[in-house]
Amino acid sequence: MKTDATTILIVGVDTGGTFTDVVYRDGRRRGRYKVLSTPDDPARAVIAALRDLFGSRAPSHLSYGTTVATNAMIERRGARTVLIATAGFEDLIEIGRQARTGLYELEPCKTEPLVAKRHRLGARERILHDGSVELALGRQDVKRLTTRVKQTGAQSVAVCLLHCSANPTHEKLLGAALAGLGIPFTLSHQLSPQSGEYERCATTVANAYVRPKLATHIDTLGTESKAHEFRVMQSNGGIISAELAAKEPVRTMLSGPAGGVAAAFRCAQAAGYHRVITVDMGGTSTDVALIDTSIPRRECSEVARLVLRVPCIDIHTVGAGGGSIAFVDEGGSLKVGPQSAGADPGPACYGRGTEATVTDANLVLGRIIESNFLGGHMRVDTARARQVLSALARRMGSKDAEQAAEGIVRVVEGNMERAVRLITVERGKDPRSATILAFGGAAGLHTCGLAEQLGVERVLLPPDPGLFSALGVADGSLLRDQTLAVRLIDPSYEQLRTLAREAATATERSLEDAGVSRTKIKTTSFVRMRYLGQSIELEVPLNRGFRRSFEAEHSRLYHYSSPQRPVEVSSLRVSSTAAAAAPVSRRRASKRAVDQSLPAARTAGSVSVFLQGRRQKLPLYERDSLKPGQTLHGPAIVVEYSSTLLLRNSWTLMVDAGNNLVAERKTAGKTAGANKKARRSGDG
Repeated sequence: MKTDATTILIVGVDTGGTFTDVVYRDGRRRGRYKVLSTPDDPARAVIAALRDLFGSRAPSHLSYGTTVATNAMIERRGARTVLIATAGFEDLIEIGRQARTGLYELEPCKTEPLVAKRHRLGARERILHDGSVELALGRQDVKRLTTRVKQTGAQSVAVCLLHCSANPTHEKLLGAALAGLGIPFTLSHQLSPQSGEYERCATTVANAYVRPKLATHIDTLGTESKAHEFRVMQSNGGIISAELAAKEPVRTMLSGPAGGVAAAFRCAQAAGYHRVITVDMGGTSTDVALIDTSIPRRECSEVARLVLRVPCIDIHTVGAGGGSIAFVDEGGSLKVGPQSAGADPGPACYGRGTEATVTDANLVLGRIIESNFLGGHMRVDTARARQVLSALARRMGSKDAEQAAEGIVRVVEGNMERAVRLITVERGKDPRSATILAFGGAAGLHTCGLAEQLGVERVLLPPDPGLFSALGVADGSLLRDQTLAVRLIDPSYEQLRTLAREAATATERSLEDAGVSRTKIKTTSFVRMRYLGQSIELEVPLNRGFRRSFEAEHSRLYHYSSPQRPVEVSSLRVSSTAAAAAPVSRRRASKRAVDQSLPAARTAGSVSVFLQGRRQKLPLYERDSLKPGQTLHGPAIVVEYSSTLLLRNSWTLMVDAGNNLVAERKTAGKTAGANKKARRSGDG
C-alpha cells in the first residue's frame, strides 16, 4: 500500500548530555521540540518527547543520533567482555603502541583496558601475514575456549586473531562455535578488516564492550516508538539501519556531532561558503571541525583515550558547554570544565544544580533572557544562578557575581579558541580565511567573542541552531562503508577497480535491502597507500590518476614526493550513499536576490546586559520577525526558541535568502561590504 505523502511523519532525534532535540516533518508541516535528557535511560526522554508531540501515532521514519555507546565507554559501564586473541598476544590491548600521550607528564596515567587480564584467552593458532596457516586451530582448542567463555560469565566476546584480515578462517570457526552460546560476539575481520593488530583489536573490543547496552537501548526505542523505519546516525555522517547499529555500535561513537557537521556542510554549500569552521556548543561540550570544500574525515578516533578504527568525521571535542562547571583550582585560577552539570542536576538556574556553570553566567549577565528560555516553555531561576556565582566570586576574591560571570565567559571562550586553533593553525590552516558556522543552543552567545579572538570576520547562524544536529540526523543520507584489506605493490588501476567493484556489490546490496532504488545509489572508492617501507598511509580517491593524487597529497603534507619509488596499497574503502527521500529542512536557494527595500528590523523591546564591564541597555529582536534582506547593528540580542545570539559592538547582522543570520565585523579599513566582495571572489 502506497503511503500518501501528506501523512508521512519524519522525525530526527539527537540525544545530548543536557537536552534531547527533536525535529519533524508531518506532511507539509514542520516543527521542533527540546526536552531535558534522562541520562539514566536516554530512551525515556525520546519516548516522552514523541508522545508529547504525536500521542500514540508512530513515526514513518525515525532517525536517531545517540551518545549511549560513547557514554558507556567514558563511564566504563559496558558489558563484561572476554577477548580471544592469538596465544601470546592476549595483552595486545594493554601494550598498545607504547606511545606516551603526554610526553612531559611527571606522573603519566595509563588508561586501563576494557578487558581484565583474567578475561583474555589465548587461541593456539597462527596465521602468517600472507594468509598461510602455520598452526591450525583445532577443534579441541575451540571447545576449550568456548568452555572458558561460559565459565567467565561473559556478556560479550571479542575475537581478534593475528593476520585474520589476510585469512579469516580461524575467526570464522570461533564465530560458529560462539553462536551456539547465545552470547553476542564481534569478529575483527568483519568489523575492521585491515592490517594493524592493535587498532583492529582495540576497535573490536570496544564494539563488544558497548554492544549489549546499545542493542538493548535500540530495541527499547524501536519497540516503544513503533517507528515503521528506524535508522541511526554513524560517526561518518551517514545513516545506517538500527539493526546494523546494534550489531556494530562502535560506528555510532560520534553520532550526534557528526549529524551537526553533515548539516553544516549542506548549509554552507547552499549559502555559498566553501571554507567554514563549525562550532557546535551544546550543554556538555563544544565540537569543532574545519570544512574546506568537503567534510573532513579520518580513519581513527579516540574515545576515553582508547583508539577506534572506523571511518568518522574529523571532529575535535572540548569540555566547554553551557553546563560546564566553573571552579577555582588549588592555585587560585578560574577553570571551566571539562566536568558538566549535564541534565541532572543541570545548571543551578534549572533548579537542582549547586555549581556555577556557563549557562548560569550568561543568565546573570543578562545575555539569556529569563522569560524567553526555550521560547518561555522552561523556567530558569536567575536568583539561584546569582547565588552560586556570588559564592564563586568570593573564592576568586572578586567583587560580585557579574565579574565572576564575565570571567567564566572569557575562560570558556579561551577553551573554544584553543580547540579551533588545534584544527586550523596547528594543521597549517589560517582560521581568518574561514567563516564560523555556529550552532548548538549556546553557540550564539559566544560566537562573536570567539571570532574576535581568532580574527575571523564573518559568522553564520542557521535557523534553529539549537536543533541543528537533530536536523542533520533527520536529513542524513544512507551511507554504507566497506573496507577491503589488500597487500599490493605498484598495482594497476584495473586491478584495484576489480577489487573495489566486488566490495561495492556488498555495500550497494545493503542499501537496496534498506529499500533504496539501485538508480539512486552513488558509489565512490578510495585507496589507502604509502611508499614501500613507510608506516603512515594516505587515502586518495580511486581513479586512473590515483598515483598522481597520492604524490600531490604526500607533497602537500610532507613537502616531498618520490614518483619513482614503489608504493604499497594496504586497503580499499568503498562508500555507497543515497540521499534522504524527504528532508525535514527547507532547502532554499540562498543565492537568490533579497529585498533590499525592506524597512529596518523592529525591536521587541530592550534588555539590560552586562557587557564589557558595565550594564547596558541593548535592543532585543525576535528572530522569527526578521525578514531576508533586513539588517541590524550591534550591540544587540536576538532571541529564538532554541538559542540566543549576542551581537557584539562593531558587528552588523543581515538575514540572507535562506534565513541564515550572517554577522560581519567591521575592522579598520574594511567594511561589511568589502567582506561580501571577498566572499564572492572565493575568499570565504
